[in-house]
Amino acid sequence: MPPMNAGQFNFQRCLRMSLRPCLILVFSAIAFAQWQRVSVPTSSSLRGLSVVSKNLVWASGTGGTVIKTVDGGQSWSVMIVPGAEKLDFRAIRAFDLDNAVVVSSGPAEKGQARIYRTSDGGKTWKQTFEETRAGIFFDALAFWDRDHGIVLSDPVAGRFALFTTSDGGLTWKQIPPASLPAALPNEGAFAASNSCLAVQRGRNVWFGTGGASVARVFHSVDRGQTWSVSDTPMHPTNNSSGIFALQFKGLKNGIAVGGDYAHPESSALPNILVTNDGGESWKPGDRTQPAGMYLSAVSFATKNKWVSAGIKGLFVKSAGSWMKEADYNLNAVAVQDGNGWAVGATGTVLRMSAR
Repeated sequence: MPPMNAGQFNFQRCLRMSLRPCLILVFSAIAFAQWQRVSVPTSSSLRGLSVVSKNLVWASGTGGTVIKTVDGGQSWSVMIVPGAEKLDFRAIRAFDLDNAVVVSSGPAEKGQARIYRTSDGGKTWKQTFEETRAGIFFDALAFWDRDHGIVLSDPVAGRFALFTTSDGGLTWKQIPPASLPAALPNEGAFAASNSCLAVQRGRNVWFGTGGASVARVFHSVDRGQTWSVSDTPMHPTNNSSGIFALQFKGLKNGIAVGGDYAHPESSALPNILVTNDGGESWKPGDRTQPAGMYLSAVSFATKNKWVSAGIKGLFVKSAGSWMKEADYNLNAVAVQDGNGWAVGATGTVLRMSAR
């Protein structure tokens, strides 16, 4: 017989069954989900993604584009930020229906490293920060809460540049560079998905790197005032390989994904790393099929389940293996409270829904 989907579950029949089989059927129906493309009126390449709630999602991309849905993806507003038509918004963080912060990556020397904020749902935008120093390239944005946030840039003068805000993105201040360990030759971060930077529990922050002889993870327990750094088993072979995304489930258990975006199907690197000590040490995780597949984003989904995405598709880890769920060119993925979304090239938007 064909597999039962969630909509076919008969709760009247369940009432006539013993409790244990009933629960097994319920959880089986809920546990399986599928990813479906939703129509969005834009062809921009999307890399920024912020899932606020089941119905409210913001995303951002090329051409100064910001999109928003308030009805779970049935309809979308497409906004072009005035004066930002040539910018690439690779990071976005939305707080609610009205308030959001969006970041254009760079290069700074070309006037492209900027931060904008809206407080009226995108009707108007205010530029709140700009960097013009050569070498500044904003890779990712994260917020601990509505007020306190952090932006990561590639190294300048041998050290990564980070900027923090305590007023919701209205003003920004650079963390003293001397508080960070020196960058390795050719070391940088990747602005592929706004996922190479992760925050947790009010004060913790991590970011992953690539391009150097070893991919590393930087960690701060005090919102960036002091830092430690750890080597990982990933050893990049060029400046297009390394750690592209990381996320933590609590303060100890984390995952980092990456590979080589120039060779997305043939990387010899371990593309998945895991830690159970807060990022002090890392080891290779379960392998994708094929092994070494380039992954640009990762998100915790449900208990023991993770979702990851890259230009060769979307993968879901469950019961110790990574299975391909969708075959789209994707950049970013996020799951929050069971609501999953992914964005990618040419306006691609996927939504996770129950089968």
